[in-house]
Amino acid sequence: MEPIKYLEKKKTCLEEALASYLAGDDSRVLAAMRYAVFSGGKRIRPILLLVSGEYFGLTEKILLPYACAIEYIHNYSLIHDDLPAMDNDDVRRGQPTCHRKFGEALALLAGDGLLSLAFQILLAAPWPPGGPRLKEKVCHDIARAAGPAGMIDGQWLDLSFDPAETNIKTYEELAKKKTAGLIRVSVVSGAKLASASQLQIKALDSYGTSLGLAWQLRDDLEDIKQDKVSAGNFRPNLARYLGPQKTKAQVNKWLNQAIETIRKADINSCLLEYFATQLEFLPERES
Repeated sequence: MEPIKYLEKKKTCLEEALASYLAGDDSRVLAAMRYAVFSGGKRIRPILLLVSGEYFGLTEKILLPYACAIEYIHNYSLIHDDLPAMDNDDVRRGQPTCHRKFGEALALLAGDGLLSLAFQILLAAPWPPGGPRLKEKVCHDIARAAGPAGMIDGQWLDLSFDPAETNIKTYEELAKKKTAGLIRVSVVSGAKLASASQLQIKALDSYGTSLGLAWQLRDDLEDIKQDKVSAGNFRPNLARYLGPQKTKAQVNKWLNQAIETIRKADINSCLLEYFATQLEFLPERES
């Protein structure tokens, strides 16, 4: 099956599963949770989990709850990031942010609800063939990536960012926790649940980190193009520091590292490579 058709099929399956977990009464909290989850989004993280798990032979039935939990964690983080006390954003995916639509208090509760639901799903998720101990390790990895050692600290580094310290090293430290961390744990979790080898897991860990860094830097460049970054905006943005050409080169460097790493580990997944190639910048033609 062609990569794009496979990914469309997986996204459809994910949408159905995500909706099933949010079915129920018409409470305002659930309405806000649904609004946040179904206001768009590419479902990159859960699809990466499905792709890596299925590559190593695990069934969609076992993987799907873990994938949904990852997506709920991602959306909880977006709700909270958008709040006035954080990034103070009014628009997300072309629509009003959750707090603009439902108010701050309800948005905060919706984010809390998605995070709680994610771990409720993880606790009830089926054991992989490797047994309960393997499931425990995967759940621990996900919790760590989402917690104070991962995403939460990444958000704090974002909020306390000093523009005078903008360089690739400080940017990587922030992006590895805030953006790349959840992408990394998604692709690694699928492989771990399928009992991939330590060499393969290590390669996917590196792949996920490089892919996540490239994803964030590409997003930074897009923010500049859309005039979301101004001279008075002190949010971390490496693309503004590097300039367009160096930014594109750095994105491609990280993507090439991602592909090279999995190839060296004999992970011949056209789907994982497809994710990377879709983010690449092609050489510009001379006019």
